[in-house]
Amino acid sequence: MQITSAGANKMLRKLEDDKRFLLAQEASAATYVVTEGAEAVIPAYDYRKTAQELETIEAQVRKIKHALNIFNSTTILDNLGITIDEALVKMAQLNQRKSTLDIMRCRLEKERITNFGRSNVVEYTCINYDLAEIQADYQAISQQIMDIQLALDLTNQTKVFELED
Repeated sequence: MQITSAGANKMLRKLEDDKRFLLAQEASAATYVVTEGAEAVIPAYDYRKTAQELETIEAQVRKIKHALNIFNSTTILDNLGITIDEALVKMAQLNQRKSTLDIMRCRLEKERITNFGRSNVVEYTCINYDLAEIQADYQAISQQIMDIQLALDLTNQTKVFELED
């Protein structure tokens, strides 16, 4: 079957939802309470059938994730010249750097430190960098992240790979 990465991820979400439901059913039906002198109401539960259904779901998840991993490690993103998995790592790295730059760009050039009565000495925290340079790098990284995201979105929606039935 031919599928896109976006379609495969939707299938994975459905399988995980099915698994959660099955586990919730198992949790509520695997045991029951009996009151002495009362007739037991035994919920319908078949351990073997449930275990087989869980294994079927988990096997499908493994198959889809394996196919996605191959797709991500072999598919080159248009205009970027890197694979999807490289792009995901690069995006995480860029986001980390962007967070640091965001903190730096929000600082004042000179800010008074509040000592709350511990000292009469006035101290300041001063930046040791060019705010304009930080802002320019922040914008450049933000653009790189956006370019990667757009390339990923396009690829995930349009390029197909084989998923064995």
